[in-house]
Amino acid sequence: MEEKKERTVDYSPIIDQAKELAALIAGSEEVERFKQAEEKISGNGRVQGLIAKIKQKQKQIVKLEHNRRYDEIPALEREIDALQDELDSIPIVLEFKQTQQDINELLQMVTSVIANKVSESIIVSTGGDPLYNETGYAKAKPEGMGGCGC
Repeated sequence: MEEKKERTVDYSPIIDQAKELAALIAGSEEVERFKQAEEKISGNGRVQGLIAKIKQKQKQIVKLEHNRRYDEIPALEREIDALQDELDSIPIVLEFKQTQQDINELLQMVTSVIANKVSESIIVSTGGDPLYNETGYAKAKPEGMGGCGC
């Protein structure tokens, strides 16, 4: 019987670099602004009161759904919408949401750069053309052959 060898890959250098990148992001200006905005929100009685009311009404909706009293739900949803509109009009809430968006954009940008650089590296290392996003293997196909090689 042939013994199956288990393949082990050491990802620790990559994980270590990812941890360093995470530390850079965590220390960024965007994250600092987010933490400040979050602190302001948690210390604001009006904001916390509105959040508590919204959560209470959401729980009421769950109970109504459980008891199949669906006709009462739209009124509560309108109340939640009004409370949410009031919450969204508070400047520190707007600031908080903006900082969340800024961090998300930063994370998406980092993810995109990593993906693009890995793809480009693969394409270049196979003799491909990064301009057309094709590996060198695409050029090796005989004329008239489809992508499946058939």
